[in-house]
Amino acid sequence: MKHMTIYWGKDVTLMIGSWKTHSWISYLLTLLACFLISAFYQYLEDRRLRFKALTSSSATSIHAPLLATHGRRARGFATALLFGLNSAIGYLLMLAVMSFNGGVFVAVILGLSFGYFLFRAGDEEIVAVDNPCARA
Repeated sequence: MKHMTIYWGKDVTLMIGSWKTHSWISYLLTLLACFLISAFYQYLEDRRLRFKALTSSSATSIHAPLLATHGRRARGFATALLFGLNSAIGYLLMLAVMSFNGGVFVAVILGLSFGYFLFRAGDEEIVAVDNPCARA
């Protein structure tokens, strides 16, 4: 039976039927995976925003001559590819949280917070809309 309210326990099915935890070891490894994927999401978001700022800068040819030699389409494609990958990870995190397991929820939130602190807390020079939604 699927849970429709937040529950606490080691038995969880995460996203696909074959990712089930029945022991504390598998549950803790699942929480670690959720934490690391959430932090990686923030890392990719940082890379995407930096790449976007770099490619939209007028000084691209000075700081990144390889980007200046390639066309606008290649830069747009790379930015779109990073955005798509980051969106996919964000949606997977959303599906993980929708397992309604309290530990998974806490692991994702802590991972996003830790990743933000580690990779994006000093991004004052990058102007972007900050959205707490993981898939934004």
